[in-house]
Amino acid sequence: MSENSFWVHALGAQVRYYEAGGVRTRCIEAGSGEPIVLLHGISGHAETWVRNVTTLARTHHVYALDMLGHGFTAKPLIDYTVPALAEHVLAFLDTVDAPRAVLVGQSLGGWVAGWLAVHHADRVSAFVSVTGAGLQVDAGGAALTRQVGSQVREATKKAFAQPSREAVRTRLEWLVHNKAVVTDELVEARYRIFTQPDFLAVANRLLDGLTEGESDALGPEALTRISCPTLVLWTRHNPTMQWPVGEAASKLIPGASFHLMENVAHWPQFED
Repeated sequence: MSENSFWVHALGAQVRYYEAGGVRTRCIEAGSGEPIVLLHGISGHAETWVRNVTTLARTHHVYALDMLGHGFTAKPLIDYTVPALAEHVLAFLDTVDAPRAVLVGQSLGGWVAGWLAVHHADRVSAFVSVTGAGLQVDAGGAALTRQVGSQVREATKKAFAQPSREAVRTRLEWLVHNKAVVTDELVEARYRIFTQPDFLAVANRLLDGLTEGESDALGPEALTRISCPTLVLWTRHNPTMQWPVGEAASKLIPGASFHLMENVAHWPQFED
């Protein structure tokens, strides 16, 4: 796999800022046509998608967002919940005059995109869940959500409690199967985000709110309400929920497809 710089992958894209619902919002943007919005995982940022933006821009108008409270988007002192992040995505769609969009979400981003597909179906033309969080497909789903939430929360807090590049590298290596993809550039990008004063001011509030909110989970009843074309993409080595959870979710969503990738972990869009 190529080890090119972010900016080699992103040639032809641009970093832009929008006011979305009063929130200064950063995105990597490229292309024209049907809008597609890419949503990262918890404590992530738009560069999660840097290897995908220009390829998708051949056929779509691509917006890879820093979600509310993340990356270089504003970080208000609010209660961070999946619905709050989803409302910010809706405000962004309004700002760019996009009545509907394809939503592609990885991990937390998949939870946010799925919540929108359930509760704002008129705004979602298609939905892709990439190792998506928040899925509760059976009676053990709530316990699994708590377990994974605790795992993610503690791993992330270790990376910013006493921020260092080595702590950030350890957190990032947990996301991938091939640790060679965790380059110095990727570590530096995440380190600079984790050491922003405004991120540190909301970090515990953000992590606790987004990893303890079981009431917003995507359970069987919610999943059966998703009506747009849907792909559930999972991996053999995902360190959070294992692939049978993704497959079960795809069977609950009417007409959904399921695809399992080999030799990648939580970040297939970055690894392969």
